[in-house]
Amino acid sequence: MWATLFDAFLVEAKWFAVGHIPKSEEYIKNGIVSSGVEVFLVHMFFLLGDGSNKENANIIDNNQDQDIVSSVSKILRLSDDLEVEQDENQDDHDGSFVKCLLMEHEYSSLKIAREYVKKMISDTWKCLNEECLSPNPFSENFLKGSINLARLVPSMYSYKHKNSFDLIEECIRSIL
Repeated sequence: MWATLFDAFLVEAKWFAVGHIPKSEEYIKNGIVSSGVEVFLVHMFFLLGDGSNKENANIIDNNQDQDIVSSVSKILRLSDDLEVEQDENQDDHDGSFVKCLLMEHEYSSLKIAREYVKKMISDTWKCLNEECLSPNPFSENFLKGSINLARLVPSMYSYKHKNSFDLIEECIRSIL
């Protein structure tokens, strides 16, 4: 997982170095990995004791591309990219799914592209909830931790608001 994460970082570094703006699908596929959420969830899986034997350990390995893990990653990536588009201090030093959409689809406005991304986040939440409520190989604690991590995302990106750090601390305690 760590090697995959670093490979995703390298892909983004190469894009930035040459000024390449990838297609939105290519960006989000890599961005889900580079968010680091998959690595976090794998560690959480083992810290919870869910990988206590080889058979159980294979559950997370065989399900990394499943909707539970990828949905939490996608929620974080898209939320981060919405925030990046509003952060005037970024000076194009960070990639953005919104930027990819604007270049690829030539949306008439940033507002329309942002609304599209918000709908994607909403649809991803629906997928995550459906997966967590459907039969799957993960423990209840892992599912709860995954949902709580996704719930933490809005607090992480409201850091400009007073008391958001208290909310983040409370959510992290809930996750752990």
